[in-house]
Amino acid sequence: MSKFAFKPKLFLDLATYDRSKLTADLMAGLIVGIVALPLAIAFGIASGVTPEKGIITAIIAGLAISLFGGSRVQIGGPTGAFIVIIYGIIQQYGETGLLIATVMAGIFLILLGAFHLGTIIKYIPYPIVVGFTSGIAVTIFTTQVKDLFGLSIENVPADFIEKWIVYFRHFTTLDPWSTVVGILSVVIIAVTPRFSHKIPGSLVAIILMTVGVYLLKQYAGVTTVETIGDRFSISAELPGMNVPQLNWEAVKSLVSPAITIAVLGAIESLLSATVADGVIGDHHDSNQELIGQGIANILSPIFGGIPATGAIARTMTNINNGGQTPVAGIVHAIVLLLIFLLLMPLAQYIPMACLAGVLVIVSYNMSGWRTFRELLKNPKSDVAVLLITFFLTVIFDLTVAIEFGLVLACLLFIKRVMEATEVNIFRDEIIPTDSDGDELPKEEHLIIPDHVEVYEINGPYFFGIANRFEEVVLQTKERPQVRIIRMRKVPFIDSTGIHNLTSLCEISHKEGIHVILSGVNPKVHAVLKKSGFYEMLGKKNICDNIHDALEESRHFLNRK
Repeated sequence: MSKFAFKPKLFLDLATYDRSKLTADLMAGLIVGIVALPLAIAFGIASGVTPEKGIITAIIAGLAISLFGGSRVQIGGPTGAFIVIIYGIIQQYGETGLLIATVMAGIFLILLGAFHLGTIIKYIPYPIVVGFTSGIAVTIFTTQVKDLFGLSIENVPADFIEKWIVYFRHFTTLDPWSTVVGILSVVIIAVTPRFSHKIPGSLVAIILMTVGVYLLKQYAGVTTVETIGDRFSISAELPGMNVPQLNWEAVKSLVSPAITIAVLGAIESLLSATVADGVIGDHHDSNQELIGQGIANILSPIFGGIPATGAIARTMTNINNGGQTPVAGIVHAIVLLLIFLLLMPLAQYIPMACLAGVLVIVSYNMSGWRTFRELLKNPKSDVAVLLITFFLTVIFDLTVAIEFGLVLACLLFIKRVMEATEVNIFRDEIIPTDSDGDELPKEEHLIIPDHVEVYEINGPYFFGIANRFEEVVLQTKERPQVRIIRMRKVPFIDSTGIHNLTSLCEISHKEGIHVILSGVNPKVHAVLKKSGFYEMLGKKNICDNIHDALEESRHFLNRK
């Protein structure tokens, strides 16, 4: 493992920073800040906290991610992926529990980066990522049905199925004006990009619907459309520091949700950074990005925020508007801060149905239904992982989905490797073949002496195959005098493989059978040597190639 180095992209970029980059970053940061405003409010409310907490998260976390992250153009803040998790944690543990879990997640993220595990996180199976992302999208949409249609429901159940049952039972309470506001908001957000890529559709919808609902209330006597001010008391004051009082019992109970926040935050941030790299032709530092995300998730809850991560939509907005360095992300945070301090009281007039419309579009964009549909054409094992992760996310929760999905993916991977790993037995001669198993006519056939068996392992010698190899060897009816284990195609061996190989040699020695290893690659050689296996077997029985192994077997038979 290489030595840990703290090298945020900002510090590297400042060395070559100039006026042209500053101009581009200022413009991009301004636009991204405006784009982030309605999303931060919507994500805050949907997560079960106040709208200010959403904006504070975008300010604090967005600033920290830009200061300490490993991407030049990453924009951080609250995202739709966290809505379900945050809401569930608050329901079960309260806001204090959320604070502690988020700080713990931040620590986990820093440790992942410090131990250079950023690249590993990116290799979580794609069907799992798509499965829980699509599941989250469905869940977000489900949570917005009440506000979108203005349904009169006092308590909405947390369970997905129960939630829809309640919706159908109360659909007669639909408010026509709220429904119009919600649907118009969706339409405006959807069509705005056709006319302008600079002005976000969500901002246009919020301004138009807020003005429209205000006029309806003042001049038409329409009072049924609920606004943010009807549900929350709006404050434009920055909260003070709130350092959580940690105790062992709280830490133990919140480990699982903290890991979920950390894993999801890592996946989403690195996915966003990878997408950004493809657009700008850059290469982010995965480990530094995780450290930046960790710092952000420690600071955000302490100053009154919620979990945050890299936001793909805001990051792409930054790129499309000319953002070149992390300075754009810093400007975006400053813009949000100014809006928060100067214009926050106006947020009380925003209709809840409009915010629901914003989140409906967010959920649609998150769903990735086209990708989901294409993955259904993949091998059955991948489809199983995809569907199970999706349904577990929707019906249960994301923690269960991630845990089960990862376990299932690992088991299926082991199964595939086991199926790909072959154990071949040769008794008379060895016919040279290529990588596809086709015979090489020009190569010499190797004659195996009498009373000698050659076992060739083609694939990794790990816990998934070790027992199978032992069974193949011990089930042979005839007992040879020499067993040659050919390991030229074994890329690695784990502790179970070493244990089984040791047991096989011990059993063979008790039966008077001589064991010889052939063609062990350098990595496997080093592991076996370190384990003490070679001392038991003897150096003369470790041969570089099959020719030497067959020759050693002849010498042994002659000595007998």
